[in-house]
Amino acid sequence: MIKYQKRKVTTHVAESVECDKCHKVYDVDADCFEAQEFHHIRFTGGYASVFGDEATIECDLCQRCLKELIGDICRVVE
Repeated sequence: MIKYQKRKVTTHVAESVECDKCHKVYDVDADCFEAQEFHHIRFTGGYASVFGDEATIECDLCQRCLKELIGDICRVVE
């Protein structure tokens, strides 16, 4: 038999997202489609990384800024 203990859980719900390039802020409820198309980049640099040894890199980009940055080099696969 498994017995459970009730605990109060804190949840975090996003209210808005801001593009790190253009700094436009999108309300998650009012601009739900724009907010859904945000791209959140997060990774850890390895040894001798150009970002720094074991540095954590984060970036949030709206779809327009991402297209501006990588539009000429990305592949769109249907």
